[in-house]
Amino acid sequence: MPRSDTKSGRPVSLKMLAEHLDLSPATVSFVLNNAPNRSIPEATRERVRAAARQFNYQPSMVARLLQGKRSQTIGVLLPELGEGYHAQVLAGAADVLMREGYFFFTAHHRHRKDLVDEYPRLLGQRGVDGILAIDTHMESVPSMPTVTVGGHKALPGTTNIVLDHERAAELALGHLVRHGHRRIVFMRGASFSSDSDSRWRATTNVAGILGVQVRESHTIRLEKDINSPELGYPLIAQLLMRHRDFTAVLCFNDITAIGCIRALHDAGLRVPENVSVVGFDDIQTASFYVPSLTTIRQPLMQMGATAATLLLKRVRGEHTDSLVKIDPELVMRESTSRIHSAENRAPRKKSTSKK
Repeated sequence: MPRSDTKSGRPVSLKMLAEHLDLSPATVSFVLNNAPNRSIPEATRERVRAAARQFNYQPSMVARLLQGKRSQTIGVLLPELGEGYHAQVLAGAADVLMREGYFFFTAHHRHRKDLVDEYPRLLGQRGVDGILAIDTHMESVPSMPTVTVGGHKALPGTTNIVLDHERAAELALGHLVRHGHRRIVFMRGASFSSDSDSRWRATTNVAGILGVQVRESHTIRLEKDINSPELGYPLIAQLLMRHRDFTAVLCFNDITAIGCIRALHDAGLRVPENVSVVGFDDIQTASFYVPSLTTIRQPLMQMGATAATLLLKRVRGEHTDSLVKIDPELVMRESTSRIHSAENRAPRKKSTSKK
């Protein structure tokens, strides 16, 4: 290989590498791509690999695509990155993709329909082999293998990984009812969150079976697209200005549960002595918060790993089921307790009138 080529910083091509080794480009390609059924001596294979390392040879992705080969790249769609649901699902998927030698792009869409529609096309132009969509409302099927996590709209030719929300509602409400709670505040997820409708249907269904009233006046609807305790705090604070006749709050996720606990604390209420709080997800900080959160655990990293594994199967042309349900688990910690007597109930709002 001419010295001027290595010093210029110009990428080393397959042809240049082959000329340096005095081998055919086909032989070099067979070695670097681990092509099966090729009788190439191991000494030659090692020469090729050593030269590739020496000259930092990088295969051309465009050339691979033109030859009909896979790019070993996956596109990931998700609303945002941050502590909680999306980050943990992505972490589980990333472990599998890295282990299998795949690179991945992440595209944040903030639940914007135009971006959800456009990103699969843009990722396809960049040669991705498949799409992994997390908490993403997709209206149409991308033109490549696709697996969704929490995508509750059935799309032909895709695999959807979902939590068993009916079971989750049984665990959460059953826990509160067994501890004597029937005057419960319910949080309903935002309309743009993929889990919201399915979880709410399951919650109201199980509440009806258990004889728990879901009152409109005690139902909080989340609307803001933020992923911090600030999401839950003001809504509970506003509710406390109108009602204090409840003994428990069933939150949409752990992030809102943390905001809820702080709002109750600022209003002079103790958790769980006055009000019990149940979260959802079991994020990493749930067990370290004070009080530690009783919550419904979604095995988020497992869900991500399962999604990535099934997506790679689809990329290879293998069959996968269209729906995979994951079982939740109730994790009991410090934020819930039994109602023992009237003194444990939430105090009434103090009167501000002067005598």
